[in-house]
Amino acid sequence: MLVIGVDHIGVAVNNLDEAISLYRDVLGLKLEGTHVVEKQKVRVAFFSTGGETRIELLEPTESDSPVAKFIERRGEGVHHIALKVRNIEAVLEELKGKGLRLVDEKQRIGVYGAKIAFIHPKSTRSVLYELCEKP
Repeated sequence: MLVIGVDHIGVAVNNLDEAISLYRDVLGLKLEGTHVVEKQKVRVAFFSTGGETRIELLEPTESDSPVAKFIERRGEGVHHIALKVRNIEAVLEELKGKGLRLVDEKQRIGVYGAKIAFIHPKSTRSVLYELCEKP
């Protein structure tokens, strides 16, 4: 089995601090922490939902970041779904062999040291999927 669960749902936002207030103070989710991911030009916040799936808020830190471009085209909202996998390198090879277009041909390191890679939404009916292997 390639996918073993949903790790998180990424939500693009214009203002991380305002969004944190909504998710923490109004919805009552537990803020796990915030991080700046310089390579992706975003500031992120992760929330626990009480189960295994988390919510990740993404605020662009620069106008040319992928998240800024997403918000410009589509507005705030669901940006990606992160799928839990084992052996991300093998999963990437298998998906590539099945004809899927990949954003990342090789894994990279994301927040909390997770190995991550993205599948291009043109191969998945306009949904951006992130593959995520926890350390």
